[in-house]
Formats: sequence, C-alpha cells, structure tokens
Amino acid sequence: MRLCLGTVQFGMRYGIRGQRQPDLAQAVHMLYYAVEHGIGDIDTAYAYGTAEEVVGTFLRERGAGREKLSITSKLKPNILEHERPEAYYRVIKANLEESLARLHTDYLDGYYFHTPQYVFCEEAVEAMARLKREGYVKSAGVSAYEPEEVKQGLQNPLIERIQFPFSVFDQRMQREGIFAQRGAEQTILHTRSAFIQGLLFMSEAEVPPFLQEAVPILRSLDEVGEQYGYSRLELAMGYVKAQPGIECLVFGVDDIEQLKEDIAVFQKELPQEIVDVLGERFCSVKADIVMPSLWKLKKEM
Repeated sequence: MRLCLGTVQFGMRYGIRGQRQPDLAQAVHMLYYAVEHGIGDIDTAYAYGTAEEVVGTFLRERGAGREKLSITSKLKPNILEHERPEAYYRVIKANLEESLARLHTDYLDGYYFHTPQYVFCEEAVEAMARLKREGYVKSAGVSAYEPEEVKQGLQNPLIERIQFPFSVFDQRMQREGIFAQRGAEQTILHTRSAFIQGLLFMSEAEVPPFLQEAVPILRSLDEVGEQYGYSRLELAMGYVKAQPGIECLVFGVDDIEQLKEDIAVFQKELPQEIVDVLGERFCSVKADIVMPSLWKLKKEM
C-alpha cells in the first residue's frame, strides 16, 4: 500500500476540525516535501476550490518528472443532471479540459465520477472510457460512498479504479465483502476518510452536539491505544494499511508538521492482534456517525 496525498484542504476550508487552509506557498511546499519523501500519488478534484490550481502550480514549477507521478482528479459533481445522454461525452470532455488546464498537464492518470450514481449510467461510463481511448486519461473511475456503488464499479470492466471511504470506524465496505469481491478484476482501490474529516482526533470537548454519539467510540479507541501503547493516528493508519487489496490510502493535511507525522507513522506496521481487536470492537459503528454526508441531517434533527 502507498500513501496518496489528497488536496482538498489546499483548495478550501474543509473538515469538522480546524478547517485551516494553507496559503499557496505552504501548499506547494507540502507537495514538494511529499514527493521528495516517496509519495508519488496526488488526488484532487474540480470541486475542491482552488486545489487544482495549487497542484498545477506545483507541476509547472517542478517541470520534469510528471511521468513519475500519478495525478487523479474528479468530474464536477452533478454536471450531467440536465444533459441528454448524447451530450455526456462533450460535457465531460469540456470539464476535463478545464481541469487539465488548471493542472498544467495534458493527461490524468485517473479521472473519477464525483457523483457516484453515474457509475450506474452506461452512457456516462462509456463517455469516460472514450476519454481513455483518446489518451486524455489512463483510467476511469468512480468516487463512491456506498457499498452498492463500489460493487457496481467492480462489475464494470470500463471502471478501472474506485475510491471510497474506509476507516477503523467505517468498516461498511469490509462487512459487504468488497475486498474479497475485488478478486481477479484488479480494479485499483483507493480508500479515503481514514480520519473522518478530523473527527478521529477530536477531544471530547471538541465534538459537536450532533455527534455526541461519537464520544464513547473515541473513548473506546483510546482504551485500545492505552492498552497497547499506540496513538489514535497509529491505530487509524495501521488499521487501513493492514487491509489487503487497497493500493493507496488517500489522506489530507493542512500543515507541514501533519504531513511529516503522517509519513512517519505510515512506515510502521500495526500487529495483527491489534488489527483484529479494532475490527471486532468497531465493526458496527452507525453510518450517520462515520459518514460526513449524513451529518447535515443530524444537525437538523
């Protein structure tokens, strides 16, 4: 497994904790540091504010060596909602060309649907596949949220990569047998949200009222950490790293010290005994705690 640097924090204030956005110089410096320390995968998206421009600034300044990096981005969400199927290719290509211009590159290593429902649309998937055949992208994929979306992607040979949330608290994909289903298809699997937008690092006082159900879960994680001598970060990264079939763990940072710590911690291995304990203890955490897309509904209750 490798680390993939996610860049949403470079383009906008993001997450439930802190919501700090580094300035351009800081973000570019972090990209340089990441690449110099072995991270060759960078993930961004049209919808991440100015993140594509930040990555593009880095690529333009760096110059040579683009071919040694894997750059992925995502189609603007909901962009096909009011389009006829015969227009899908034109709309997707135009959106991709905007991203390529901002990124200062002439191709992407991966291009995802940011609206996961599009993976069920044959015409949309074919439009993405056509972009691959024409050399604009090396692989087409979907950024999923639900197990059914991942399963649909695994069943379609034109979908070659899937990104989805997975963490010590969010084991839905594991429960649904996603890793086992991957089988011989060799679909590239990237996981994100290992830290659940920062919830995993919150003190009890920081947890907002609508997420109070998370407090005893965080306490339980601390109990495991105290028992075995591991930090929350070590447990979170180590649990994901221990899962077979995942090619990259996508993670985000908003300052250089976080980046340095994450890279260092990722080099460690979590003993299987602790992986098993975590798997058993947090196998059934409620979805509305671990899925930020559902937090808005909890706030309104």
